[in-house]
Amino acid sequence: MTTVLRVGDRNITAEELIPLLAEYQLLQPLIREVIIDEAIASIECTPEETNQAVQQFCQKKKITEPKVQEAWLKQQGMSAAQLEALATRALKIEKYKQATWSHKLESYFLSRKIELDRVIYSLIRTKDPGIAQELYFRIQEGEHTFADLAREYSQGPEAQTGGLVGPVELTQPHPALAKILRLSKAGQLSPPTRLGEWLVIIRLEELIPAQLDDAMRQRLINDCFNIWLSEQVNQQLVVGDEEPVQEGRRQEAGGRG
Repeated sequence: MTTVLRVGDRNITAEELIPLLAEYQLLQPLIREVIIDEAIASIECTPEETNQAVQQFCQKKKITEPKVQEAWLKQQGMSAAQLEALATRALKIEKYKQATWSHKLESYFLSRKIELDRVIYSLIRTKDPGIAQELYFRIQEGEHTFADLAREYSQGPEAQTGGLVGPVELTQPHPALAKILRLSKAGQLSPPTRLGEWLVIIRLEELIPAQLDDAMRQRLINDCFNIWLSEQVNQQLVVGDEEPVQEGRRQEAGGRG
């Protein structure tokens, strides 16, 4: 058996390497990085982009001095070419994301917009049906403010904010609560609703529609990349020992089109 790595007094063979990576939970991260490298293999950076990326990397690692950089490379077991590849990797990944998914973001945003809209709402929760009903009528009739009653009666952390919650995306509240909020108009008070052991009174304060701005574009393109990458990793893990990792994916990475 061929030794591929020596650690202390231990010689690790090729046959031992994959089981060890799996045992230490390093196999999946390794597969992930190999898949990324295959995907970005055709992505190029300009000389200016490369120089800037290397400079920024060296500044971050505090290895701008030639001797310090040489010592660092030796410690890491890396060549200068590998340093350049590492420094430009994040830029290449970003270019790959843009080339693969940027033209799909509008439709992807519209398909997810209902989840991305944010709401600000007021909430009172109690386990006592009688108190819930009484509080609802007192708010409805304007005898007391929602905030005052929430501070006095609500049994959750929202009591500290006068019942006010948000802004949060509509995926965060309980699904039944999110449905009520989605169908409500600003200022609309909903009667006590049972959610598990709780009875909740809610009022929508504000709906904040999601906007496809630069921050949202970056978030969605990252989502697309991470979903794709997870699928690719899972495919490799399912294949297992029947098909070596080196063979990779037989189809073009990234589903461009």
